Amino acid sequence: MLDYAVGTAPDLRTALQRLARYNRLVHDLASFEVVPDGDAVRIEHRFDGVGARPCRQAAEFTLASLLVVASQIGGQPVSGWAVEFAHAAAGDAEAYRSVFGVTPRFDAPVSCLVLAARVLDRPVPAADPALSRIVTAHAEQLLAAHAPVQESVTAQVRRRIAEGLANGPVTLSAIAGRLHLSERSLQRRLDDEGTRFADLVDEVRRELAMRYIADERLALGEVAYLLGFAEPSPFHRAFKRWTGTTPAAARRARH
Repeated sequence: MLDYAVGTAPDLRTALQRLARYNRLVHDLASFEVVPDGDAVRIEHRFDGVGARPCRQAAEFTLASLLVVASQIGGQPVSGWAVEFAHAAAGDAEAYRSVFGVTPRFDAPVSCLVLAARVLDRPVPAADPALSRIVTAHAEQLLAAHAPVQESVTAQVRRRIAEGLANGPVTLSAIAGRLHLSERSLQRRLDDEGTRFADLVDEVRRELAMRYIADERLALGEVAYLLGFAEPSPFHRAFKRWTGTTPAAARRARH
């Protein structure tokens, strides 16, 4: 099914997008995403699930395989502009160059293969519009039937924010790294779900603030610290913006 869906696509870009979309029909341990980036396209590979640990061998094998598959589908060799891996360097750099044609960057935010955007405009020699419609329609049905109930990206980000606030201000970069996404990819996914990272931080802080204010064992300075504020004054300003009153007044009003 996956072979036909990819091999009958009109061009290489569509083929790779289908490969990314229908990869779930084969396994759900890892996935990848085709991300436009100016005159380049990033094919980002990540391991799914909160706290999933990247596997060096799997990331390297997947990106190398994508180059081979892209070359086979397009009927001519495809070389990468750049290759990035989320893991640390391992092995001889020449071995990587012999496979990818370039020296990879290691310890990157996310593992990815970078291709020239124009390469993806190449037509697929075996393109078949009629068969393509039939195969993709069936693939969509299978995808809908087997789609697991997954936590939204927004929910994952909110949880990570709540976990990280007590360690100081949380950043988009830090949360993206923990979810094995690039900042750009995380921003786009949140946008698709109709929210923004800054708004989520504010919402989580407000919800936790109301919970902590109700716990009189916590001093207001401790509440500020637990919410990731360096000093009490920014917390007081934020709390007044949220509620129209001060933390102390809100605590007194509970009696």
